Amino acid sequence: MLIVDDDPQIRSMLAEYLATFGMEADGAEGGAAMRAAMATRDYDLVVLDLSLRGENGLALCREIREHGDLPVIMLTARTELADRVVGLEVGADDYVTKPFEMRELVARIHTVLRRTRGGGVKRPAAVGGHELRFGSWRLNRSIDLLVSRLRQKLRDDPRDPTLIRTVRGEGYVFTGAVEA
Repeated sequence: MLIVDDDPQIRSMLAEYLATFGMEADGAEGGAAMRAAMATRDYDLVVLDLSLRGENGLALCREIREHGDLPVIMLTARTELADRVVGLEVGADDYVTKPFEMRELVARIHTVLRRTRGGGVKRPAAVGGHELRFGSWRLNRSIDLLVSRLRQKLRDDPRDPTLIRTVRGEGYVFTGAVEA
């Protein structure tokens, strides 16, 4: 994950604490450093300070949202309801006020990641005993749409399919007869 905060002490303290939970975190002191880090690496989540020196955390959150669905947790000293609402409306997935309990932030990170990743148990894909890694690919419904169109072309009833069966939580399996 990426921690964007202009306070180096908060960045290092958070990175060290997150490491105890098996999370790897990089730090960035502002928007330019955030952009540079995001250009070289894919992150699962951004912890973003709302009040950066000379920059607007809300604008950075909007910028992150314009480029994809990367989860954002706002971390800020602003406690007003209006600030929280605006932060959530511009695209933050959660909002934590300073001072904060580190353990609570970790719980919120887990919750946001679970929610944005689909909540399922992660199992690595394997072929011949070798694990396959897919980087930062995200689940979408494009395969479902393609299978639906394929079923229509094959005249396979989607309510009771005989050629392409859905395996819940896994994908699809072709069950038609195959001749050699």
